[in-house]
Amino acid sequence: MKLMNRNLVSNAAFMAALFIGGAGSAAAQDPDDPMAFVRGAQSWADNCARCHNMRDPAEFRDDVWEPTVLHMRIRAGLTGQEARDIQAFLQKSNDPADSQEEGQ
Repeated sequence: MKLMNRNLVSNAAFMAALFIGGAGSAAAQDPDDPMAFVRGAQSWADNCARCHNMRDPAEFRDDVWEPTVLHMRIRAGLTGQEARDIQAFLQKSNDPADSQEEGQ
């Protein structure tokens, strides 16, 4: 019973962190910030390779990268700005035309 309660508290804390920590932070990104891509590429290289192999940004669609970046923001301890920059990098590197050709 205590384990179940601990899991509920843990899950509630995680959801609160997502909500408070910037679940809508991607919407706050300035789409005209030319340096977001550069900062995102650097943060991607600096942070993501610490724990696992680098993924090709074109491996996932934009709508899949959004929750992935939010999840990894919590897991990797990224700042909100780092997460927004990484998401900008991933989404600008992800060419939808390439993804559609692979699916056919």
